[in-house]
Amino acid sequence: MPAALVNVPAKARRGAIIEIKTLMSHVMEPGYRHTAAGEAIPRDIITSFTCRFNGAEIFRADLYPAIAANPFLWFFTTATESGRFAFEWIGDNGFVATAAATITVD
Repeated sequence: MPAALVNVPAKARRGAIIEIKTLMSHVMEPGYRHTAAGEAIPRDIITSFTCRFNGAEIFRADLYPAIAANPFLWFFTTATESGRFAFEWIGDNGFVATAAATITVD
């Protein structure tokens, strides 16, 4: 079962630049490999990641077969107000995973 880890500061000062880190546990298969019998192993990757803050998209990444298993993504944003970060990973074969975190800005 996939597991998401997110690291968001619990508190920040208004205007501060904060770092957000995410890790998605997912066995990745690029679709280029074959079994011993010569059959292609179907691709199974995470294809996109989105982060929204209070409903507004603030970060998006499109991922491709070269992405590693258990993709680790991090980015920076400016703390403007208290609220909720919503994270979403979408992939092949109907894969969808979500996580959330809140921050208090003073």
